Amino acid sequence: MSKKHNGLLWRVLKIWATCLILAFCVLGVIAVKRVGVPVVTMYREASKDVAKSSKDTFKAEQTSLVYDAEGNEIKKLKQEKDVSYLDYEDIPDAAKLAIISIEDKNFTTHHGIDVEGVARAGLSLILNRGNITMGGSTITQQLARNIFLGYEKTYSRKIKEMFIAVALEQKYTKQEILEFYLNNVYFANGYYGIESASEAYFNKNAKDLSISQIAFLCSIPNSPNRYDPYKHKDSTLKRRDRILKNMYEDGYISESQYEKSVAEKITIMPKKETTTNDYAETYILKCATEALMKQQGFEIKTTFSSDSEKEKYNNEYDELYNTCKKSLYSAGYRIYTSIDMEKQKQLQDSVSSQLSMFTEKTDDGVYKVQGAAVSIDNSTGKVAAIVGGREEDQEGYGLNRAYQSFRQPGSAIKPLLVYTPALEKGYTPDSTLDDSRMTGSDSVSNAGYSYSGPISLRRAVEKSSNVATYRLYEDLGPRSCMKYLEALNFKGLDKRDYEYNSTCIGGFTNGTTVVEMAAGYATIANDGEYHTPDCIIKITDAKGNDIVPEDKSTKSVYSSSASRMMTSVLQSCVTESEGTAHVCQLDVDMPAACKTGTTNDYVDGWLCGYTPYYTTAVWVGMDKYKSVDNLKGNTYPASIWKNYMDKIHQGLTRKEFESYLSDTESTTEATTESTEDDTESTTESTTESTEDNTAADTTEPDTSQDYYNPDDNNNDNNTENNNNGYGGGNNGNGGNGGNDANNGNNENNNDSGMDNGGNNDGGDSGNNGDSGTPDNGE
Repeated sequence: MSKKHNGLLWRVLKIWATCLILAFCVLGVIAVKRVGVPVVTMYREASKDVAKSSKDTFKAEQTSLVYDAEGNEIKKLKQEKDVSYLDYEDIPDAAKLAIISIEDKNFTTHHGIDVEGVARAGLSLILNRGNITMGGSTITQQLARNIFLGYEKTYSRKIKEMFIAVALEQKYTKQEILEFYLNNVYFANGYYGIESASEAYFNKNAKDLSISQIAFLCSIPNSPNRYDPYKHKDSTLKRRDRILKNMYEDGYISESQYEKSVAEKITIMPKKETTTNDYAETYILKCATEALMKQQGFEIKTTFSSDSEKEKYNNEYDELYNTCKKSLYSAGYRIYTSIDMEKQKQLQDSVSSQLSMFTEKTDDGVYKVQGAAVSIDNSTGKVAAIVGGREEDQEGYGLNRAYQSFRQPGSAIKPLLVYTPALEKGYTPDSTLDDSRMTGSDSVSNAGYSYSGPISLRRAVEKSSNVATYRLYEDLGPRSCMKYLEALNFKGLDKRDYEYNSTCIGGFTNGTTVVEMAAGYATIANDGEYHTPDCIIKITDAKGNDIVPEDKSTKSVYSSSASRMMTSVLQSCVTESEGTAHVCQLDVDMPAACKTGTTNDYVDGWLCGYTPYYTTAVWVGMDKYKSVDNLKGNTYPASIWKNYMDKIHQGLTRKEFESYLSDTESTTEATTESTEDDTESTTESTTESTEDNTAADTTEPDTSQDYYNPDDNNNDNNTENNNNGYGGGNNGNGGNGGNDANNGNNENNNDSGMDNGGNNDGGDSGNNGDSGTPDNGE
């Protein structure tokens, strides 16, 4: 199309721009049906919000408070932003001109809404069949969104944003609006405002920056993830050059200034290492941020139909996560959590004391042999305690391994992936499985090369048979079984995990997290009902009004009958002398159900188990994927688990697990009632369940995905704590692991290589007769 035709098209679009503004309002009327908020109401609310504002509104910070499960204050969240606040005259002119040139060329002439911008947004709306892909936002609209609104992309939010922008232009001068904007806009990595960004990236005050450095900083706000200087410096430089070209073409800088600025080499300061001082705190921040995101309508996703969908999701996630994280330090929230500080101390003490024999440290003073554990209250499904590593002598903590590290689960995955699904499909604890030696290129072997021939399903789990598990997994179908891990929201799954049968014995591409494993076992403990494993009870404002109300919703993953049968089988792992978890019998009078896991070469050790009261998962290993002397699921992980569980069950009344035995016949020993004939059984003998009575519900979790696509773009995400580069993925030993299993939802924006590459000893070895990640010697 010729330039003449382009110009004509643009003039036509501008003529219709006013109509498009009205169209947005019409769409707002449509939005009333969805959100129930009339346009007139939105206008009144916008006017009221702006009328109440003052200059302090754009600087004010309110302290948020965090409370434990008993209602005791455990943390203040406060971030002083006004220490880097610059008045208009102190902001470099180049920064004002650069941001106008790239973000809002008509800033000085429009009244809050840019006609050309709306035209572009309207055209995009038409071309994308009604999907909002472009905002057409002016600087004033962006300020409105940053201060008064969230980031959800809806018609109603866009209309209210426009109303607020117009009201802001009526109340404040252009200079004031530009001042507010440049002090509040996000520059990635936790830095808000031009002054704090200048200090962080260049170790200078903003007034001392060159034009090139200013243009470089002004490249970031458009997409803080895409133009993060630490991750994507080349992209940031390209956008800097575009800004400089715009400034030259707009007459803001001379030709010589332009050429000099483009040629200037940009050197930024090394990323600051920041730590937080408690594993529970880092997890609370993560959970609270995601809770606020959900409250704004954001859906936390773990499956994607394409790479482009996943990339779009990650960008939207990062943008909103940063905004919500910011609000935790400024909005005066009251954050009520399920963290029990006494249990937190007991779990930390157990991890530290049971690994005290390992004293070797890295050059950075971090213990080489580490542990992580998560404890869930079965009555609520919430996390009661979370430990991401051993106590260190240095200030603060680094990597929170409980939720930020992917590790190979070994045989600890079998109940979640294979056996409970099998019980769903009609198997029983007494069903016969084949535990004979396998031959062929796709064979696996048992630990210790011990085989028993035909054995019961119960016995197969007790001895952690790899060959029986492998054959059962083939019979059930890998895709059918993997749907259960999808339903449990395992975030590290890869499409390759569906292709290798070694997945069933713990050989994953990336691995799993301790939080995920704890939530999975808690689901079995709770009759198959899955609770999202977070620690947020509710979030209110300073006046007690609910911001995030209490959520007790669950979803059914396994049937109650299958879950109760699995519990019975896992009890046998503890009560039978030859069970792999026999060492986990508690000293207190309380039944327990447990499963061990040990990966090849003794790299990872797991103990996952529960009582009627609590579920606890424990992992032990090194950040670098190396063997640990005498590491098995029933050694250090079991000792941590038992030490902790004995402590927290002191004084609790013995409670029995629900029996899976027949609903039509019962005994006084089992104390079960008949529900079939509506009469009470008075027999004195224990009656075994019939095949029909114990057959599990065969309904599978609902999923529309063919495979579970993990967040393998974690290196583009910000991490909460500094791992000092100890991740398996960074050392070439960890396969395909990424950083954080939470899609980049991490706190202090350190991108220093969280542990998470998978132990590929299991990922590919299922075809060489060495089995994926078996329970070695258990």
